[in-house]
Amino acid sequence: MGEYVQVQTSIPSREKGLEIARSLIDSNLAACAQVVGPMTSTYRWRGEVRVDEEYLLLIKTPAARYADLEAHVHRMHSYSVAEIISVPINSGLASYLEWMDAETQAPGG
Repeated sequence: MGEYVQVQTSIPSREKGLEIARSLIDSNLAACAQVVGPMTSTYRWRGEVRVDEEYLLLIKTPAARYADLEAHVHRMHSYSVAEIISVPINSGLASYLEWMDAETQAPGG
């Protein structure tokens, strides 16, 4: 077992979140992806404070798959400056982490 991360990105709609989640699973870039929300986000964009309804996509993957996952999410994301951040998973149930490894094997790997 290696190191693992949870990646999060905010997205404008549940449908977009499900689209990205399915694509990540189909590409073996993530073992699990969850769409959470809606939530209310408050932020400054181009000098203006905005308050928008968004959803949160939580993605679990081995750290070794992060760079490919980030590029994939960035290509699919509708925001010009997308929140794509990674948080280390410090520990977890061994069988779950093993399952993550099995589900995210790169093709031919």
